[in-house]
Amino acid sequence: MGATTDENWLNVAAFTEAIAEAQPDRQALVFRDRLLSWAEVSRRTRSLANFLHEAGLGRSREFGTGPRWESAHDHVALYLHNGNEYLEAMLGAWKAGCAPFNVNYRYVAEELNYLLEDAGAGAVVYHECFAPQLAEVLEVLDGTPLLIQVADGSGHERLAGAFDYEDALGGSSPELPDELVESWSGDDLYLCYTGGTTGMPKGAMWRQEDFLVAALGIRRRDGSEYGAMSELLADVSGKVRALPAAPLMHGAAHWNALSCWSKGGCVVIQDHPEHFDPPDVLDAVEKHRANSLLLVGDPMARPLLEELERRPRSPETLTHVLSGGAVLSPTTKARLQDALDGVTILDVLGSTESGRQGVATTRPGGDTGSTFRPSETTTLLADDLSRPLAHDDPGIGWLAQGGRVPLGYLGDPAKTAETFPEVAGRRYAVAGDRARWRTDGSIELLGRDSVCINTGGEKVFAEEVETAVKTHPGVLDAVVCGRPSERWGEEVVAVVALRRGVDVDDDSIRAAAGEHIAHYKLPKAIIRVDDVLRSPSGKADYRWARDTALGG
Repeated sequence: MGATTDENWLNVAAFTEAIAEAQPDRQALVFRDRLLSWAEVSRRTRSLANFLHEAGLGRSREFGTGPRWESAHDHVALYLHNGNEYLEAMLGAWKAGCAPFNVNYRYVAEELNYLLEDAGAGAVVYHECFAPQLAEVLEVLDGTPLLIQVADGSGHERLAGAFDYEDALGGSSPELPDELVESWSGDDLYLCYTGGTTGMPKGAMWRQEDFLVAALGIRRRDGSEYGAMSELLADVSGKVRALPAAPLMHGAAHWNALSCWSKGGCVVIQDHPEHFDPPDVLDAVEKHRANSLLLVGDPMARPLLEELERRPRSPETLTHVLSGGAVLSPTTKARLQDALDGVTILDVLGSTESGRQGVATTRPGGDTGSTFRPSETTTLLADDLSRPLAHDDPGIGWLAQGGRVPLGYLGDPAKTAETFPEVAGRRYAVAGDRARWRTDGSIELLGRDSVCINTGGEKVFAEEVETAVKTHPGVLDAVVCGRPSERWGEEVVAVVALRRGVDVDDDSIRAAAGEHIAHYKLPKAIIRVDDVLRSPSGKADYRWARDTALGG
C-alpha cells in the first residue's frame, strides 16, 4: 500500500492509517464484546474500501472542476444505529474515495426516499431492522444503489441483491491499490445532512482539511495549525476513551468519535444504542473506563441525572462531560457537578454548517453560566449582513464563522448563497443562530432565528425561554414556541414535561423563569405533556410543539 504525499495528509483516511501504523495494538473501538485494535480497524476498513472500489464506487471527477455545491464523489448512505459498523463504514467509504453521509433512521419512507434521491446514493449500508422500510423506498427510487446489510438479529430477510456486511469484508483484500491511497486528499469531501429547524434536509459539504481544522479542532496545543503528519503523530497519546452517547447519525456524535480517533484514542459504544438508556450508558462508561462522555444538551443530561439520583455513582475514570448540538442549562450543569465529582463540563457551540465556534468550560466548583469564549474565526454579523459587529456593539447579530467553512449545500446553489454569504470580501457560514457580544468579549447565544417569536413587537428566542423554564427543579424538559394571539400577534407557549411524581403550578414555573428573563418573555400559557418530543439527537421538534400549542 502506497503513502500519501505530505501536503495531502490532512485527510481522515490518511491520518487514521498513520495512527494505526504507529500504535497497531492499542484499542480503537469497543462495542459490546467486540474489542477492536487500531490494526483491526485499519484492516476491516481497507477491506470495505476495496469492496466499494471493486463495485465501481469512488471519485466521479476531479475536485474543483464544477460549482462548489456539486460533489466529485459517489455517496454512501449510513442507515445505521450506533455500532462498530457505523464508524467502519464511514472510514471505509472515505478510503474508497467515496463520501459517506448520515441517514436519520427515524425517517418515514417518503423522507428516506427524498434523502437518498437528493444525495444520489451509490450505496446504502443499513441495519437489518431497517430492511422493510428500505425495501419500500427501493421500489420508487431512481437507480439501484449497492446494498450492504448489517445483521442485527431482528429476523428480516436480506434484501434482493444485498450483500452481508461481514461477508463483504471477509471476501475483500485488506491491501489497497497504491493509486487509491495516493489519491487521498484534503479536498476529499465530508458530507453531513442536517434538517435544521425547518425545511427539507440539506447536505453540507466540507473539504476534509477544512472540516478537520474548523469542526474537529485538529490543531497544535497553542491553537495554530499543524504543518505535517509527523506533528500530529507526536501529539497522539492514545489516552482518550470517548463515549458519544447520542446517535452517530447526529453530527455532534460522530464529530466526537472522529476527534477521539485523531488523538489515537478509543471510541466506546454503549450496549443498547437503539434508544437513550442512561443506566446502559453509565454501565458502559464504568465497564470500558471511558474518560469522556458526549451528551446533546439537557434532553440527554436530565434523564442521566435522574438515573444518577436514583442510583448514585461517580465513575472513577470519567473526567469530562461534553455537550454538542444543544447547550446545557446552568441548572443542569450545577446538578452534573454535584452528581459527578470532579468532572469538567464542556459546552461546545457550533453547527454542521459552521464547525466549532466557541466553548463554555465549567470546571469543578466554577461558574455554570452559558457564555461562550469564541474561536478566532467566530464573529457576529449585522442584521442585513452588511458588516461584522464590533465587540462593543450592543445589538443582536447573526452568529457567523469565517475562515475555513463549508463549500456549500449539495445540489442547492440558492441555499448555498444564503447560508454562506460573502461579506466585505470574506465568505462566512451563517447557520441562523442569533447572539450578542458581552462586554468581556464572550458570546451570549440567544437561539435560532427560525424559532424566534414576535410577541407584542418584541423578539423572543425560544431557546432562551426554554433554558429559563428548565431552571424550575420540577421541570424535566421543555420546548417553547409561538402561537397566534389576538392581543399580542404571537404569544409565548411552553410545552413542558414534569419530573415523575412532581406537581407544580404555572405561577411557580413563571416565577423561576422570571429570575432569568424579562417579564415579556415569560410563557403566556404552559401546556403539560408526558414526554417532550425530540429527534434521536435531542433536538426539539418545534412543529410538534406548535401543533400541541394550537390544540392546547
